[in-house]
Amino acid sequence: MARPSTLYLSLLLLLGLLLLTLHAHSRCNLANDTRRLAQVARLATRFSLTDLALCTEARYSRHLSQADRHAAFQDHPGALEHFPSGSLLPPPDR
Repeated sequence: MARPSTLYLSLLLLLGLLLLTLHAHSRCNLANDTRRLAQVARLATRFSLTDLALCTEARYSRHLSQADRHAAFQDHPGALEHFPSGSLLPPPDR
């Protein structure tokens, strides 16, 4: 029967190796990802695409520049937030 500290250190070593493997994998794919990002940027420029949609849930959280001020409270002013993305977006600056 192995001691708990031996099991813990084995798990820690395994997770460390996994972390190093993931880091090496991301470094190997860096050139390909950069090339793909440049291709997407050219495509967005070619088709004159607008801003990125941040969330797909509600119309007022898709893009902050397209939202009206009271869409989140369309049921009534005391309504709770229906979508999780509304809690991640800060209130507008005044």
